[in-house]
Amino acid sequence: MDVNFSIIFDFILKQYGTSHIFEILYVLNLIFAAIAYKLGFARKLPLVKNIFVYVMLAIGTYIMTIFSIFKLPITESLIIISLVLAIYRFRLHNQRKQNQQ
Repeated sequence: MDVNFSIIFDFILKQYGTSHIFEILYVLNLIFAAIAYKLGFARKLPLVKNIFVYVMLAIGTYIMTIFSIFKLPITESLIIISLVLAIYRFRLHNQRKQNQQ
């Protein structure tokens, strides 16, 4: 039973080959992890702490990209998480705006 969950991995592999697959997946994972962090978990922090958080996020994304290379659906999960958090924040914004009126 060969089930393939990594659609984005297969697309990148088909389009660009194996030469830059790690770099492409790393950038995609980093972008979507930063979006998910910003939409769901970010607070107002001083600049140094904010830089530290994003450096740790970049290191963690490196590790997650290794799992993406093993065809686990990490990038797809980050995209879904970002979409769900964006919808949540949009609805929360609309509800707060409606409560003020």
